[in-house]
Amino acid sequence: MFNFKKNRFILLGFLVIQFGFAQNKIPFLQKKGNKTQLIVNNKPFIIRGGELGNSSATSMESMEPIWPKLSDMNLNTVLTPVYWELIEPQEGKFDFSLVDDLILKARKENLKLVFLWFGSWKNSMSSHAPEWVKLNPKKYPRVKDDKGKSHEILTPFSENNLEADLKAFQKLMSHIKDFDQKEQTVIMVQVENEIGMLPTARDYCVLANEFFNKPVPDELLKYMQKNKEKLVPEFLEIWKKNGFKTSGNWEQIFGKGLHTDEIFMAWYFAKFTNKIAKAGKDLYPVPLFVNAALNAPEKKPGEYPSAGPLPHLMDIWKVAGTSIDMLSPDFYNPLFKHWNDLFTRQGDPLFIPEHRFDESAPFKGLYAIGHYEAIGFSPFSIESVVDAKKEPLGKIYNLVKQLTPVIEANKGLGKIDGVLLDKENQLQIIKLGNFEFTFKHDYTLNWSDGAKADVWPMSSAIIIEIAPDEFYIAGSGIVVTFKPLKSMELNAGILKTDQGIFENDVWRTVRHFNGDQTHQGRHLRISVGDYEIQKIKLYTYE
Repeated sequence: MFNFKKNRFILLGFLVIQFGFAQNKIPFLQKKGNKTQLIVNNKPFIIRGGELGNSSATSMESMEPIWPKLSDMNLNTVLTPVYWELIEPQEGKFDFSLVDDLILKARKENLKLVFLWFGSWKNSMSSHAPEWVKLNPKKYPRVKDDKGKSHEILTPFSENNLEADLKAFQKLMSHIKDFDQKEQTVIMVQVENEIGMLPTARDYCVLANEFFNKPVPDELLKYMQKNKEKLVPEFLEIWKKNGFKTSGNWEQIFGKGLHTDEIFMAWYFAKFTNKIAKAGKDLYPVPLFVNAALNAPEKKPGEYPSAGPLPHLMDIWKVAGTSIDMLSPDFYNPLFKHWNDLFTRQGDPLFIPEHRFDESAPFKGLYAIGHYEAIGFSPFSIESVVDAKKEPLGKIYNLVKQLTPVIEANKGLGKIDGVLLDKENQLQIIKLGNFEFTFKHDYTLNWSDGAKADVWPMSSAIIIEIAPDEFYIAGSGIVVTFKPLKSMELNAGILKTDQGIFENDVWRTVRHFNGDQTHQGRHLRISVGDYEIQKIKLYTYE
C-alpha cells in the first residue's frame, strides 16, 4: 500500500518533474469575460510595443544605439523580424546566433520579444526567401499574373515551397523552445508578414489554374452552412448573390469576378500559412498571429495586397487557419475605429502589431487598450525618434504600465472604455456604472487658447470603473462632465478627485484637486500636454 506521508517527498518530486512547467506556463491567451488576455510568466500582460524597422535587427551592431530608446519610451516588448535568408543561408544549415543574441539582449534590457517570421512572404513579396530558393524557380515556383509573367512571390500552391518554409519555421520554433522556454522572452510569433496577392487578384500559374477549376473544398462549404448566420456580411452577400449554392467550383459557388479570385487565393494563402503555424505550434505553442495590410478605398483585388487576413475575408482565414490565434491589422490608414470595429465584430481579440509612428499613434494606442481592451499596440520604426525621452508615446505607455493590473482585473467585465478625440470628433459619451460621462477635447474650453487653433492635437483617455461611483480616468487633452443614469431629476457632483500614481501596484495620491482644477466641482480635466491618472468619486443629489 502506498504510504502518502512516507512518500510525500517522492510524490512531490514526481509532480514537479511532470507538471512543474505548468506552474510557469509558456505565454498563452485566455478568455476573461468577453475579452481575451495575454498571459506571460503567469500574469496578464499588455504589450507596450514598438516594431523595429525592417533592417534594424539584421545585426547586433545596428541594434546597439536602439536599446536605450526603447527603455526611454517605456516599452515592455519589441517586435522584430526573423529573416529566413539569414537563419538558413544554405539549405538545411541553420544559424540562430542573431536570434540568440537578440533574446539575450532583450532579457538584459527587461524586454519581451515578438518575432515576425519573414519567411515566404513579406509585404506580399518573397524578398526574404534564401538565395537557394530564389535561384531555383523550377523547384520553388513563383506566382504568375494573367499575362503569364512571373513575380517575386512564391506560389502557395507548391508543395516544395510549403515544405521549405515549414521546415525552417519548425527549426526556429524548436530553437526558441530550447533556448527560451524557461525565461519566456519570446511571447508571441507572427507567421509571415502582410500576405497578399499582387498585381493580379489571383495566381495564374499552372498549379493555381488546376486548383481554381476544382470543387470548393467541403471543409469551407460545411463551415459556411453551419455558420451562415454568423458570417461577415460582405462574404455572406457574395454567397447570397449566387444563390447560396453548396456544391461546385469557385466560380459556380461565388460567381465570376475579382471577388471570387480573391476568395480563392485567401483560402490557399490561409491553408499554406496554417500548415506552417501548426507545425511550429506542435513544437512550441506560444500564441501565433498573422497581420494584414489594409485595403484602400475604391481599390480592387490585385490593386491592393488582396486575399490576406482582411475583415471581409476573416471567415475564410478562420476556417482555414485553425492554428492561428489572431488576425491583426497594420495601420497606415486613418480610419482607426472603422477597421478595429471590423476586426473585432465577431468577438475576436485585438492586437495592433504595426501602426505608422506619427503624432496620433500614442493616443490611438491608449484608445485601443481602453475601448477595445486590446492586448497590445506597437508603432512601426520605433527607433526613428531623435529624443525618446520627450516622446508622448513614452508618457502614454507610462500610464498604461501603471494601470495594467487594474485594467486586467476588470477586463471583459464591461467596466473599461476609452475615447479618441480631435477637431472633427470633439465629443464622446460613455455610460459606465451609475453615470453618463461626456468627454470633450480640452480645446473646447472657452478659455483655451488652443480652441482658436486650426489643427487640434489628438487626445485620448481610458476610464475604468472600480466601484459604481468611483473611477480611474487617465490620458491627455480631455474635459469630462457627468450626470446620473438612474433619474433625470438627480444631479451628479464630485465627492473627491485625486491626481496620483501607482507605486508597486498601490495607488498613491500626489495631489487632491478642488476649486479651479475641477471648475468648482463641475468637471475633471487633463490638459493637452499633460499625462495623468486621476481617481474620481461621484455622488448624486436632488
